[in-house]
Amino acid sequence: MRIGELAQRAGVSVRALRYYEEKGLLVPVRTANGYRDYPPAAAQAVGCIQLLFAAGLSSTDLAGVLPACGDYSAPMPAEKAAGLKAVRERLTAEIEERQSSLHLLDEVMAAAAEADAPG
Repeated sequence: MRIGELAQRAGVSVRALRYYEEKGLLVPVRTANGYRDYPPAAAQAVGCIQLLFAAGLSSTDLAGVLPACGDYSAPMPAEKAAGLKAVRERLTAEIEERQSSLHLLDEVMAAAAEADAPG
């Protein structure tokens, strides 16, 4: 598929795809007329890239991890796996903090609703 179609399917900009290509995260085939041609699995790869960026990985870190994304049998060096463990621990702490924030908001909203209730 061409770059515009991949951008639409993956929900990202063409500019983002060009950035991923520049960083070696996506490697399209070039057609005879110079157009980029991405395989169907590229949309899934873009999804993985987006999630791993959101998790805080750099493009350099991502390049070492991406081959295992979707192909969990792909080998991964121990130092990469250890780095992912640290990212996971950080994300878990962030999620717990956000859950505490949600709980507090629920309590505040419930108290406000009780105060506004006729009675």
